[in-house]
Amino acid sequence: MRVLLIEDDDVLGAAVHDQIAADGHSLDWVRRLDAARDAIAVAAYDLVLLDLMLPDGRGIPFLKELRGGGDVTPVIILTALDQVSDRIEGLNAGADDYLVKPFDLAELSARIGSVARRYSGNPNPVVTLGPLEIDLAARSVRKDGKPVALTAREWVLFEAFVQRPGQLLSKAQLEERLYSFDTEIESNTIEVHVSRLRKKLGRSAITTERGLGYRLGAP
Repeated sequence: MRVLLIEDDDVLGAAVHDQIAADGHSLDWVRRLDAARDAIAVAAYDLVLLDLMLPDGRGIPFLKELRGGGDVTPVIILTALDQVSDRIEGLNAGADDYLVKPFDLAELSARIGSVARRYSGNPNPVVTLGPLEIDLAARSVRKDGKPVALTAREWVLFEAFVQRPGQLLSKAQLEERLYSFDTEIESNTIEVHVSRLRKKLGRSAITTERGLGYRLGAP
């Protein structure tokens, strides 16, 4: 997933950044709401992590602004505001989950996985595709009962297909998944990773529609 973190606390932001990266997701981190608006205007995010108290305003009006404009990107609120009334206000504004600071980073990972599975239409973390058993929570794949080792980039791309079964994903959409990794994205990066995934998972695991993109196949 590509995640947008809106958080002005440098220590917490760095910890969340490292956790998200370790989980195999790409992440953009901004510290102000105006920067968040700019980021959302130019990139497609799968999830937003939103602090409620930011230097240039509060997160609730920003969230209402998103929802009022038709943006349905999942949002998890991260805040020190722990009153029941605060939680109700956040959820009523359109948040999908609410996590009170300080929180355990492992719990954040679990909440992110849960929200992502709900939006993909499959709340079950274990998905079976022919000989493949994919555990979205553990970020692991088994083929014919044997574990398959995927790199972080391979997992990020394959997860995109599993979360959108039957949906055509363009090369640009797949490149979005890799932007937060340090290495530069070359013109053939997606083709290389798709080829490697096919070698590990089966040639029909990902199908190509020439000039359009790629789709999850039937291994």
